[in-house]
Formats: sequence, C-alpha cells, structure tokens
Amino acid sequence: MKVNTKEIKAYLVGGGIGNMAAASFMIRDGEIPAENITIYEVLPVLGGVLDAAGNAESGYSMRGGRMLCADIYECMWSLMKTIPSLTDPNKSVYDETVEFNKVVKTDAHARIINKNRAVPDLSSLGLSMHNRFELLRLLETSEEKLGNDRITDWLSPELLESNFWYMWITSFAFEPWHSAVEFKRYMHRFLKQFTQIATMGGISRTVYNEYDSIVRPLEAWLVEKGVKILKGHKVTDLNLDFDDEDGKWAVNKLEYEVDGKIETIPISKNDLVFFQNGSMGDATSIGSMTSPPKHLTKEDSKGWVLWEKLAKGRPEFGNPAVFNSSIPESNWESFIVTLKDPIFFDKMEELTGNKHGTGALVTFKDSNWLLSVVLKHQRRYPQQPDGVQVFWGYSLRPDRIGDFVNKSMTDCNGKDILKEICGHLRFDMDEVFSKATCIPCRMPYITSMFMPRTNTDRPLPVPKTSRNLAFVSQFVEIPHDTVFTVEFSVRSAQMAVYELLNIDLEIPPITRHDKNLKVNLEAALRTLKN
Repeated sequence: MKVNTKEIKAYLVGGGIGNMAAASFMIRDGEIPAENITIYEVLPVLGGVLDAAGNAESGYSMRGGRMLCADIYECMWSLMKTIPSLTDPNKSVYDETVEFNKVVKTDAHARIINKNRAVPDLSSLGLSMHNRFELLRLLETSEEKLGNDRITDWLSPELLESNFWYMWITSFAFEPWHSAVEFKRYMHRFLKQFTQIATMGGISRTVYNEYDSIVRPLEAWLVEKGVKILKGHKVTDLNLDFDDEDGKWAVNKLEYEVDGKIETIPISKNDLVFFQNGSMGDATSIGSMTSPPKHLTKEDSKGWVLWEKLAKGRPEFGNPAVFNSSIPESNWESFIVTLKDPIFFDKMEELTGNKHGTGALVTFKDSNWLLSVVLKHQRRYPQQPDGVQVFWGYSLRPDRIGDFVNKSMTDCNGKDILKEICGHLRFDMDEVFSKATCIPCRMPYITSMFMPRTNTDRPLPVPKTSRNLAFVSQFVEIPHDTVFTVEFSVRSAQMAVYELLNIDLEIPPITRHDKNLKVNLEAALRTLKN
C-alpha cells in the first residue's frame, strides 16, 4: 500500500541523470507534487557526464558518448516513453530515437585497424579452445567466489591479445586490472551483442548527443511540472540521527553552499533525500588546441567528501575508498574534434567503408594509447551549422608515450592528439586538420566503478538501515545489472523511489538474454568460428 505522498518533500543531491530520473518517477508513479521536489546541483547544467557544450567557432566539447541497446535498457526506455521530444512534442524521446535508428543503422566494417593501416578479418574472434574454456569458467563462477578478483586472475595473456578482447574492452572501456565480477556481468547482460561485436549491430543512438536528446527534454519536462532546480548549489553535509527503536538512520538536516554562504534546511523523517554518491566524472579537466588538461584529483574537486563522511562508521553505506584510490587504474582521456571541411570524413569513409553514423568505434589496435575514434551521424548538436562536422575519440591508456608524439596523452594538447591520429591513419595533417579544433578531456575517475570490489562495497539503493536516505548512482548494488550505463542510474532511481514510497508497480525486469537458449547457441557458435 502506498504511503501518503501529498505532504512529503524530496531533496535530491546532485543533478545527474539518476536524480533527474528519480524526480520523474516520484511525479509519474509516486504522486509526489512536483513543487515538493528540489534538485541541488553544483554545476550550471544538469545531466552529469551526459554533457555537451561549445560551438562551431571555438570547438564543441563532450566528455563521452553512449551506446544504447534497444532491447535491454528497460528502465531508461520506459522513462523516455513518458518524456516529450523537444523537436516534436507529439512524439516521446523513445519514439524519436526508435524512428531515427530505423533510418541510421549501425553496421561497422572497420571495427579495428592494425599498425599496417589494414582492417583485419574479424569473422574470427581469435579465441583458442583454452580461451573459450576460460570465458566459460568465468561466466559460470559465482560472484561470491570471484570476490574482488581482477580480470587477469581469470583470463590468460593470450586471450588478452585476441580480436575479441580488443573489441570488447574498447566497446565498454574495460582494463585487465578491472573487476572480474563486472566483466562477468557484462558478458551476461550483453550476450546478445556478443555475436555482433565486430559490426556493433543492434546498437542504438540518439538523434543528437545525449545531453540534447535525453537530458534537455527530461529537464524541460521536470521544469514544466514544477520541480525546483537549484544550480550552483553545493550540498556540503547531511546530518543523520539513529533511531534505536527501528534501528535506522534518518536525515534530519541538509546543508548547502551557494554564493559563498552556507544555508541549512531541516528534514523531517517523512521527507526523502536522494544522494548521488560518488562520481565517475569527478575532477574532470578540459584542455585546448594549445594546452593539455590539468591533472586534477578528488583533493581538488572534493567530489567524494560527502559519501566518505556518510560511509564512515556505516559500512552499509558503502566503501568509497575502493573506487577512488587509484587514478592510474581508473582514468582515461577523451577528445572531440570540430571540423570545417569534409576531407577527414571523406577519407575515413573511403578507408572504413562506413558513412558517418553507420559505423562504430574504429580502434587502432596496436597504438600505445589504445586509441579509438567514432564518426557519428551529423549533426551531433542541434545548432551545428552545415559544413561543420564533429567526431569523438578516447584513449584507454593515456599515461603511455604516443607512437607519433613523444609524450603521454595526458600531457598532450589538442594539436598533439591530431598529430597522433594522422600518424596512425597515414593522413597528411595539413590536408585533413587545417581547420580543426580538438578539445581534450581528462577524467581521472571515469572507470572507478569498474575497480575490483566485494559485494558490500556498494550500498543498496535504499540501505536496510536507512529510513529516508537513498543512494542513486553508478556506485550502488543492483543484482545482474551493469555499471557505466544510463540504464544503471535510471534503474537505481526507480528502485529507490519505489521502495521509499512503497509503490506497488513492477519495475521493468532485467532482460536475461543469457538465459535464452537461442542466444547462448549463437554466442557459442560465434566463439567457434575461425
């Protein structure tokens, strides 16, 4: 039976996609009056790492891009069916995205390029019989037994040189030292995509970048409903009381900073607080064509302080140190290039056989930086002028010296990165990048949620000892689901809202393709193909 919601007030700490989703579910399914919901965000924009900014003159910027799966992002698509598109209010964001992907379909012909600038035959995943056994053993081992093991504790160096490995890790941003549990979860969750890993068929894209196609429509809907969105407001503390009678913690006060002043808000036991614990985008720094990004850490950003404080002495609230203590193992660097002539896109189409938007990541397999680029459908920004094109790329190993630039990517400016790309493609830089602007972006904690962990290092969306505090982020425990996806944030929000409000509706179940006989047979046959 649902609780009486009319008098409840909800305070959402952080304006990422998770808390935006939580606000939406409270309105749509929980009957919380929108005017009773407040989102506090320290930045001037919502959306977290689902960001996009800039212009054609100074260059566009964007930290990352998402591969959306039409058949497994269950909670996200359910929410997007509610949200009207900004381009056509008669359509939902979901409808708009489905229609777009019927026209622009992904079928990559050059998922990998080797050191000879050749596209290798990817019909084989390059797995030996021993490698197949290793993968099967990992898939069948329980998470309890895997514990905080690393991928390399279960997979051999030989497998880590296979076509499968390079395609899989660059698609999802895994490293050999990351969690074996998370790798196993990805193999189960994306088993249907496993058979199409070379072409990336079945991957969906938004019409524009995810900020303009997902965040802005969602924010517009929340504003129209009456949600209070306070940007430039940094929540600095949540004060909790412990009730000996029910054995639960309850937030009784929220403290925030705005314009250099500290303000406090009393929180009743019947009010709700949703906290975005941890941040994979924390301490992000942006460079330019002439300057590399600054080397920032959590000490500069203070982005983990509140979770660390809440978790101290409360193990059920998680263990942030597991995720934020090793930047060399959790960082990578991305970049976005703005072009004012079509030469680079034309040459890439000639090389790969893919028109922009129809390919996927093109990975330079033998590059020291393990560099990948992707040319998505143009325009990527609603106001992007005709004649201007943008492409995005990233490096999984930015701390290594480049093949054509004698320094690490983290010490490179945009011009250096363009030189490295040209070296691998054997393009003339003056020809293809004479009118280019490259904006690099360093993210020290971007894969922190992949760090080895135990099953108690992440809190439940609503910890068993919490009365009115929920955790909504990439750092909560959701059985069978995978981090580093929009779906994970949205699902954590829906779980938290439904539990705190006792909503008697079904949360879209996780699609278990790994339990489907046909999918399993196709995956097995794919590993055997030579």
